[in-house]
Amino acid sequence: MAFHPFEMERWQSTWENRVRFNLSESGVYPLTAAELIALAGAGTDVLDHRLGYPQSNGTEPLRAAIAALYPGATIEHVLVTSGSAESNYVNCWTLIRPGDRVVVVGPTYMQTPGLARTFGAEVATIPLREELAWQPDPAEIDEVIAPGTRLVVVTNPNNPTGAILAPTLADRIVARADAVGAWILADEVYQGAERAGGRPTPSLWGKSERVIVTNGLSKAYGLPGLRIGWCVAPADHVAALWSRKDYTTIGPTVMSDALATLAVQPAVRPKIFERTRGIIRANWAVLERWLEAQDGAFTWRAPDAGAICWVRYDKAVESSELAEILRRDEDVLIVPGEQFGLEGFLRLGFGPPAHELEEALARVADGYRRARGGALV
Repeated sequence: MAFHPFEMERWQSTWENRVRFNLSESGVYPLTAAELIALAGAGTDVLDHRLGYPQSNGTEPLRAAIAALYPGATIEHVLVTSGSAESNYVNCWTLIRPGDRVVVVGPTYMQTPGLARTFGAEVATIPLREELAWQPDPAEIDEVIAPGTRLVVVTNPNNPTGAILAPTLADRIVARADAVGAWILADEVYQGAERAGGRPTPSLWGKSERVIVTNGLSKAYGLPGLRIGWCVAPADHVAALWSRKDYTTIGPTVMSDALATLAVQPAVRPKIFERTRGIIRANWAVLERWLEAQDGAFTWRAPDAGAICWVRYDKAVESSELAEILRRDEDVLIVPGEQFGLEGFLRLGFGPPAHELEEALARVADGYRRARGGALV
């Protein structure tokens, strides 16, 4: 089995803390621990935990709070992980065997396709169609989820497009996966970051006995530094995942577990989502004005969720070359579409404080103007 490097994560991890303006991030600027404690109305005694070894699958209070978000789930259905990335990893490790067929709804976060190929699977894609507002064609759902498919991967809300899957199409994916006996891995990490507000995007949990949901605190919660994610799945599958986790990070940190337990409480979670959505709405207005001022150089669809905009650009240079120009000359980090398998696009994150976003976008315009040899505002 050949190892497939995760290009986007290496690009971000190399540069995101070395540039002045990071527009590669897909979440909003994070809370501090003090802000989280104040938002929760908790005392600082939450910080008094001794820094010993944690319960490796997550403490019972945290797993109970997570289970309460998913009707019918109990603590036996929940595994706490070091970020949703670890949850995706142990699921792929557990489910995928050499020669398996894995179907991915894409473009998507490239961790799962990369893992599938590394574990020896054949990867097929159900394309999200730009002309369908980044929704899949129903006929392609039926065609690509063919007999023999082992796993179907769905990121909903989607990264990088920010589109929320239409409920009828989500149901069609589940029904087709059921028909061929496939598992579904539903990465729902942007759930709660909906730009328009309202109820969080409905989970795929409970739609089939073979649905696995992963989520975490990095995006909608604005708490990526806690490195807390989770998996909700059938209890026997969770037990299998936990045994794999004994070989990875073993467990979350004591402090992360304690602060995460605060964040997912029924009285606290809506407040965190309100903050996130407020930042997304305000900053989207900044980004949209900027896009409209760029003399037709960009085309885009407003994201349904997430602090991300998937932008088609008037191509003068390859996306990776443009991203390098912006990093090197403008001190701004973006994600090139090439890292999602679609050339001619950029993913622009708009989650920083508004004044930083405005300056970063001005630099993007300057760098892109030079790259294409034209004039932009």
